[in-house]
Amino acid sequence: MQISLIITTFNRPDALLLVLRSVENQSLAPDEVIIADDGSTDSTRRIIDNFKKKSSLSIVHSFQEDIGFRAAMSRNRAISKAKGDYIILIDGDMILHKDFINDHRKNAKPSYFIQGTRVLLTKIKTKEVLKNHNSAVYFFSFGIKNRKNALHSNFLASFFSLNFSSLRGLKTCNVSFYKQDCIGVNGFNNKFEGWGREDSEFFVRLMNSGIKRNNLHFNAIQFHLWHEVSSRNSLLKNDQLLKKTINEELVWCELGIKQFLKNK
Repeated sequence: MQISLIITTFNRPDALLLVLRSVENQSLAPDEVIIADDGSTDSTRRIIDNFKKKSSLSIVHSFQEDIGFRAAMSRNRAISKAKGDYIILIDGDMILHKDFINDHRKNAKPSYFIQGTRVLLTKIKTKEVLKNHNSAVYFFSFGIKNRKNALHSNFLASFFSLNFSSLRGLKTCNVSFYKQDCIGVNGFNNKFEGWGREDSEFFVRLMNSGIKRNNLHFNAIQFHLWHEVSSRNSLLKNDQLLKKTINEELVWCELGIKQFLKNK
């Protein structure tokens, strides 16, 4: 099974560099890394280009023009470029535990998507790791808010990783699925612009299509760098799109990944 790791980013090159370094330190490397760039400035491109020159990782920079928050479309662009048959999605401010990719791979199974959890770093800890360019964060590190999520245990994961059918806790910062399942529901809905609900709406359609949710605990650990809260100005409009998908039990969206697959 070939794995494509997709990292979403926007104008946070210092954080992206730490994330890439944590990917480079994985016990199992992804077959490719695709950076889904929602219109960052040239500083992000320079970070990516410089890292590519020194790294053995296969890295693709998927870029779209900056005309506002369009994470759904950015992810669709990146997934359409993926050569792997299994997709892992993370955000560009998530430092990965060394077994993150391997944990997703060993827990993957047909007709399921995996929803992982995250460890939250404090503002002070985030400033420290960015200043020192240090991607090494552990269970015993200071500056962790929800420390139990930082405990890596295959034994505990076998007991506490359960199937789940609600929307609670759905986030694309730590999730994986088969590419064919994503294409089967036309990927993310490009109508979502501005922060919020584009991930939940995608997963609702996945579940409506028969794909089940597996909540993974004590495996696939990531450490979330602190940042300011994003604007919620688009939340009301996006909530309405999500509500429509739920009420009408939709599987397909009109504007999705298909537009990027036409020439493939």
